[in-house]
Amino acid sequence: MSPPYWPRAKRALRQADPVLAGLIARHPRGALVSRGDPFTTLARAIVGQQISVAAANAVWQRLVGACPDFSPRAVLRRRAPTLRACGLSDRKVEYLRDLALHFDREHIDAALLQSMSDDDVVERLTEVRGIGRWTAEMFLIFNLLRPDVLPVDDLGLLKAISLHYMDGEPIERLASRDGRARIALLAQKWAPWRSVATWYLWRSLEKLPVANRQESA
Repeated sequence: MSPPYWPRAKRALRQADPVLAGLIARHPRGALVSRGDPFTTLARAIVGQQISVAAANAVWQRLVGACPDFSPRAVLRRRAPTLRACGLSDRKVEYLRDLALHFDREHIDAALLQSMSDDDVVERLTEVRGIGRWTAEMFLIFNLLRPDVLPVDDLGLLKAISLHYMDGEPIERLASRDGRARIALLAQKWAPWRSVATWYLWRSLEKLPVANRQESA
């Protein structure tokens, strides 16, 4: 089920930006859908860092097989060699266990995240080893369904902006401090629906690039 704000956001973006109006017309169906519970969402993000989507899926299936009742407590009950045998590196085992500890000790409260501001969610999540700002922003968009997140570190978003707004300007320049400032200025007209604008820009590339993102922290 799409977020209740989606139709209103589409109307506002069509009026504010002719480029987005065209992209929305090309993709009349589909919307953000929340991706599972918070712990599972973040655990999958850690598993998928710096490996291909196919490899990440294979590791995840082995991990779920080793922890069929997948939960923070279940992960903490598994010994490190068991987790490594699923295909996780030593560092990812450390990250996954740190994430599980944060949830088990309620340093991260799934219910409380819903009521926190975007900035506070990012601050809380990036306390976990292996979770950087990009992962926290993807969590805001795809788990909490927050409507106004602009992930300026996302390669897919940069590619789409280069293609549709910047005459193919090199991604490296858009990723610079000056480039990010220009993107923030461009995106002012999308507020308070910058997550929705980002989603349609991703769709313009015919795939959602989230699963392919590589991040370490």
